[in-house]
Amino acid sequence: MVCGEEKMKKRHVKEYFKDKRVILLFILIIASIISISTLGIQQGLDLKGGSLIQLKLDESVNKETMDIVTTVLDKRLNLYGVQDVKVRSSGDQLVIIEMAGVSPEEVERLIGNPGKFEARIGNESAPVVLTGAEITSVDMYELTDTQWMVPFKVSPIGAQKFAELAKGKGGEKVYMYLDGKLIDKNPLELSPELANGKGATELSVTGGASTIEEAQTRAQSIYTVLKTGSLPVKIKVVGASAVSPELGDLFLNGAIIAGLLAILAISIIIYIKYRKPLLVIPIIITSISEVLIVMGIASVIHWNIDLSAIAGLIASVGTGVDDQIIITDEVLGKQAKGETTEKRRRTRTKMSVKNALFIVFASAGTLIAAMLPLAYVGFARGSSGIGTLAGFAFTTIIGVLVGIFITRPAYAKFVEIFLR
Repeated sequence: MVCGEEKMKKRHVKEYFKDKRVILLFILIIASIISISTLGIQQGLDLKGGSLIQLKLDESVNKETMDIVTTVLDKRLNLYGVQDVKVRSSGDQLVIIEMAGVSPEEVERLIGNPGKFEARIGNESAPVVLTGAEITSVDMYELTDTQWMVPFKVSPIGAQKFAELAKGKGGEKVYMYLDGKLIDKNPLELSPELANGKGATELSVTGGASTIEEAQTRAQSIYTVLKTGSLPVKIKVVGASAVSPELGDLFLNGAIIAGLLAILAISIIIYIKYRKPLLVIPIIITSISEVLIVMGIASVIHWNIDLSAIAGLIASVGTGVDDQIIITDEVLGKQAKGETTEKRRRTRTKMSVKNALFIVFASAGTLIAAMLPLAYVGFARGSSGIGTLAGFAFTTIIGVLVGIFITRPAYAKFVEIFLR
């Protein structure tokens, strides 16, 4: 009798691990572990620490102009070496910038600078002979001790315009301005060739500083502004706040402790309800697997994990536990009626699992439908508060999709085989 039970258990275990849903689950778990260990997980501002800067445009603008503003700022910050940058608009006059691991003072000057480039012959009241719109390319800045130079090229139209305005002004100097301030400490002197109407396609901005570090900072700033273009409107910083990395560590530790306590509470409740340790372990393993797969997806798509994402992850795991309880109750409820043959028990168990999965899919569809408006509004509008809701909604949706297509069917297969 004991020998027969052992053979049956081995047969059940073999049947379970041969199921394609279970195989897919284990493949994704392994892939997630590899992805997390190699790519890592990007932590958001709440966890890693950094800066949140609010910018206000001088006037309300349309969507096209706002897109130009956010694009220029994003390129400028990335080119300047700032990582983990999120630039998003809020309405028609505000821009929110999140930068992990960076203090506001490091980039506030660069952000608040529209970067309006102009070149004039003579003085600042003279006509503009060249603008930033006519610059086609910018070469990497060059440093010679405390002297710096930023070479750039202009378009043929810009060169022709420059030649026409420079004609007959030999010996005069070309002064270059950025946002109305002189940036060229060694202005170009018009040669006879330029004064005779031959356009120049290659120019440069030069200057000096008291230290090498100051020269490099100044050169990099000018290079970045010229490279990314000018902003169509003036902006100003209206708010800046910093999140300490130590505070982020406290948030992360608190979230981990809360998760462990939640797992412990779930285990106790499940054991009290069913009095079967065989059910407690699979439900907990399924929930942990779901978290692991979602984190693996986040590492692949470079989705920042912050407090809102953790909240969404907890919400999706909570719905997953509910779904597993539904599956278990459906199977045990049908088994309570009793069947006389193994074939009938198998058939009834399969029908119970199908009914339970139908309920699970219907519930998941309702939850996803509720989360989609939050995700859409957050990604479309992008304000600080709504962006937080979007992170919560997106992570919840990903967790629910992983559950209904991967982890919960695998748990249903376990129930179907080992509880019949």
